[in-house]
Amino acid sequence: KLPAMKMLLLLTALLSAALLASAAPPTCYSRVLSLSKEITESFKELQTSETVDSCVKTLPRLYLDIHNYCVLAKLRDFVAYPGCDRVVEVNELKEKARSLYTILISYCRRDLVFLTDDCNALEIPISPPTEHS
Repeated sequence: KLPAMKMLLLLTALLSAALLASAAPPTCYSRVLSLSKEITESFKELQTSETVDSCVKTLPRLYLDIHNYCVLAKLRDFVAYPGCDRVVEVNELKEKARSLYTILISYCRRDLVFLTDDCNALEIPISPPTEHS
């Protein structure tokens, strides 16, 4: 009975170690990248929603590329935009944008490398290629 118990404990320990090794903690870069994608997608959904207030159409464009230095100004402008304060979804999006800005300038300041400072690139997002059938 004792060898079976030892074998079970060893197997449990090995499985636990394997699971922990595959679940790497998020890096600053991965957190910023995922949050920027989440914000960009939420903004697209908000713009295309039929049920949202018409003021949403007046919001500044919110296409984010964390490799572009101008993303900092884009986030500041979006958070400071005075319109649509009565729309819950916009306030939630502004809060996420504020969080991303804070992470970029505080926590990840030394970890990120900006590859460009082309502010126009944040105004016209690159569309993903479409598949032809």
